[in-house]
Amino acid sequence: MSHTAPKVGFVSLGCPKALVDSEQILTKLRAEGYEIAPSYDGADLVVVNTCGFIDSAVAESLDAIGEALNENGKVIVTGCLGAKGDVVKEVHPSVLAVTGPHASDEVMNHIHAHLPKPHDPFVDLVPAAGIKLTPKHYAYLKISEGCNHRCTFCIIPSMRGDLDSRPIHDVLREAENLAKSGVKEVLVISQDTSAYGVDVKYKTGFHNGRPVRTRMTELCEELGRLGIWVRLHYVYPYPHVDEVIPLMAEGKILPYLDIPFQHASKKILKAMKRPANADNVLERIKKWRAICPDLVIRSTFIVGFPGETEEDFQELLDFLEEAQLDRVGCFTYSPVEGAAANELADPVPDAIKEERKARFMELQAKISAAKLAAKVGRTLTVLVDEIDDKGAVCRSYADAPEIDGLVYLGDDEGLKVGDLVEVRITDSDEYDLWAERV
Repeated sequence: MSHTAPKVGFVSLGCPKALVDSEQILTKLRAEGYEIAPSYDGADLVVVNTCGFIDSAVAESLDAIGEALNENGKVIVTGCLGAKGDVVKEVHPSVLAVTGPHASDEVMNHIHAHLPKPHDPFVDLVPAAGIKLTPKHYAYLKISEGCNHRCTFCIIPSMRGDLDSRPIHDVLREAENLAKSGVKEVLVISQDTSAYGVDVKYKTGFHNGRPVRTRMTELCEELGRLGIWVRLHYVYPYPHVDEVIPLMAEGKILPYLDIPFQHASKKILKAMKRPANADNVLERIKKWRAICPDLVIRSTFIVGFPGETEEDFQELLDFLEEAQLDRVGCFTYSPVEGAAANELADPVPDAIKEERKARFMELQAKISAAKLAAKVGRTLTVLVDEIDDKGAVCRSYADAPEIDGLVYLGDDEGLKVGDLVEVRITDSDEYDLWAERV
């Protein structure tokens, strides 16, 4: 190891779980080229991994922090006492940073901030935001894997397992890195975004020394601080979705909800094992729009599900007429190997499936055309996705990339991909808008 390598001192208190946390941090330090200093006076800074389980452990931890401050002066605190960050700051206000337990990445971030890591010509070629396959100005942020639902048409749980939420500090750190790298829009994805955090036994994580609850609402609040577009996908209409609508009304996250309703007939929803009730959903949509009039709702539906009668399908059309959704996709049911729905009685003939899909899309095209026509004359902020020979191809808050409509701008002078620009809507059709610069 080079004699110029930065040196970190380490004090580890508490139980075996804390010891494992210490081992993880020490492993990362060594892997990044830091040296571990055996004494206070040889260290560039000191990490104290604390215990806060009982009063005597709190006292021991506070004493250890005080000793490290006296002997070295630069101290980062982590561990269980860090969950009571106010206690640490009250007694020792001069510590550099405080994190909770199981926060090795956060600890490393603080170490990097106060003691930059040695240059590694290999690892340092990887951008902080990671390698992305999307354009530079937007990126997908996956917050969990798997799903706890057992919808009869779906085999995702058998492939990806039950819901497994990512730690909130991991998600927020990735989002911050994306924002720092120039990303203007983050698209939050998972199999079930509304369920984020319900599988986490201890619902509080730590980010930048602050406790953060691991739920969709708190996640949206934190992402809303980044100052970039935040778009929610795959949101099941659980009751707590009501909590994010005010955040949309306040402009913290985009007023855009992607909710896969799938159907409106109670009988078909039950056969699909979907947790939904069409009447309840319509009431909630009205309530959401009252709070946030600009709210755009995108959804997907399946027609021709086994057992779907003309009456069931008419219920779906009635729902569509009533809900006036902004963006809608429609699929004809097709059996997936391993899906429980394959065993259901009364499959719908292919010709009827296609005929129903055509009727469904014809109705939705009229709804979409009317919705977009109402935007003519409005001023919107749009994000430039592409510059072509006719001008700039953009998206508004109402348009997710690849799946929704576009806003065409004839004038691209001085614009580049990733710019946000104010435009006035001049024309519309069933799916897209045309605009001019304001």
